[in-house]
Amino acid sequence: MDKKKIVIIGGGTGLSVLLRGLKLLPFDITAIVTVADDGGSSGRLRDELNIPPPGDIRNVLAALSDVEPLIEELFQHRFKKGNDLIGHSLGNLILAAMTNITGDFMHAIREMSKVLNVRGTVLPAANQSVVLNAEMEDGSVVKGESKIPFSGKKIKKVFLTPKNVKPLQETIDVIRQAHMIILGPGSLYTSILPNLLVPKIGEEVCKSSAKKIYICNVMTQPGETLNYTASDHVKALYDHLNCPFIDVILVNNGSIPEYIQKRYAKESAFPVQVDAEALKDMGLRVVQDNMVSFDQHVIRHDTNKVANILKNLLLEET
Repeated sequence: MDKKKIVIIGGGTGLSVLLRGLKLLPFDITAIVTVADDGGSSGRLRDELNIPPPGDIRNVLAALSDVEPLIEELFQHRFKKGNDLIGHSLGNLILAAMTNITGDFMHAIREMSKVLNVRGTVLPAANQSVVLNAEMEDGSVVKGESKIPFSGKKIKKVFLTPKNVKPLQETIDVIRQAHMIILGPGSLYTSILPNLLVPKIGEEVCKSSAKKIYICNVMTQPGETLNYTASDHVKALYDHLNCPFIDVILVNNGSIPEYIQKRYAKESAFPVQVDAEALKDMGLRVVQDNMVSFDQHVIRHDTNKVANILKNLLLEET
């Protein structure tokens, strides 16, 4: 029997965490990853070498890899000394070197996928760098993914430049063939929407007959989703794509220890309020469960729990 095809769209830590659980299940996985990152090591390489930022791609490759732990650790190693090397991760440098050698970012990803024995396919949302811009409610525009959360203003909408950026045909094909499309978990405006705003990607997601699932963040994010309820997250997605396309939303109903909440509150991050009735009124099926794990006092989605929920949702179709 052919494996069911799952497409996961996102970026950042949340996507990598989820993929570690999903890769253990018998599915054909494709991760579509944002190329809007302009901070840290990725941003430096992007500016100096004129290549797409490799950081989110690197994390996803590592998450889907099936190699000895030491090899993954080597790939993820971040230099703490050396004037020019400090802050760079080895994986970013390898992807940058491979892009220079082959002249093509996607080719570099394919080659590294072989080296790391990646379970699934990793695709950039575009084969070139894009710049994420945010129009704020006061009409001002903030340019650059890393600067948006620190503007101190409320986001009205985000958009990409250049406007004529093209997706890979491979990306369009996998969306059309998917049995399930998963959005998140990840930063709403800076990890998920930059993928959907690449021309044709959002359109194809809207048109797809696959079951579409949004994994809502557990906590609000300062500078992005302060005071957002779960339905506010969904409305933002709908407003940007001009279509109501989500079938199921996964939300956490597990409790978060008070001491962890206090730690997050110092950064103006609070648990996302689950307004289940509003979500149901929007036509969504709401799946609530205890979906959190705590990694050194950091809140993460429980990768195995979420993977199993997704598996059960997919099996309902068969």
